[in-house]
Amino acid sequence: MTTPDEDLSSQLQPDVPHAARMWNYWMGGKDNFAADRATGDAVAQIYPEIALMAGFSRQFLIRVVRYLAAEAGVKQFLDIGTGLPTMQNTHEVAQNIHPDAKIVYVDNDPMVLVHARALLRGTTSEGITNYVPADYHDPETILTHAAETLDFSQPIAVMFMGVMGYEPDLAVIRSIVDRIMGETASGSHLVFWDGTNTSPEVVAGANRLAEMGGVPYILRSPDELVTIFEGLTLVEPGMVQLTQWRPEPGEVDYIDAYGAVGRKP
Repeated sequence: MTTPDEDLSSQLQPDVPHAARMWNYWMGGKDNFAADRATGDAVAQIYPEIALMAGFSRQFLIRVVRYLAAEAGVKQFLDIGTGLPTMQNTHEVAQNIHPDAKIVYVDNDPMVLVHARALLRGTTSEGITNYVPADYHDPETILTHAAETLDFSQPIAVMFMGVMGYEPDLAVIRSIVDRIMGETASGSHLVFWDGTNTSPEVVAGANRLAEMGGVPYILRSPDELVTIFEGLTLVEPGMVQLTQWRPEPGEVDYIDAYGAVGRKP
């Protein structure tokens, strides 16, 4: 009889490049295979800034979570499509400000499941860090299990951090976001960023990724992404490049990825 970890490990497909593992590679992590590194290098040859994007996206997450926890007073976070754990994960940033913060991570990736124990280690004894194995296409499962940890009568920050490009239909993305945000209380926030079709190089890199066997990633315009925030109040500075969302000194740079934070009235 196989153990749960053995069953999960059999699904890792080390010979097939995988997005979460490539992102881990670009960020300097070690949780990746040769196929991920080969495909990651091929994409980086066409779009060298991809490794910078990985780092800038983590800086964006840190700034956003700090803002939500310290300035907006949010103590609950629902991080959907979290990917592999790296440095300064959502729970570490939030619980450093609010030791009693509650964080729920959501992902359906087998390799993330293998590493779930690392994610489940909260930084404080007062806070809660939990994990829901689910696909973002199944908001009902996410809501049901997240409610076991989070109080939906109080504000929640719902986060989709660079994961929705795998869904080709923008209307489907809006319906998923609307369903989850519809269950949250007034004062909740949506955090959303994704890669954008704002330079020929990034489009060529996305095409190369598909040619190398990776799952196609849909790059959209900033104007398309901002429609996801319909009904919410955008927090200043609105929909901007990740590096331009309330940057720290020395962090501003150009990047083909846009994001925003919206508050539910």
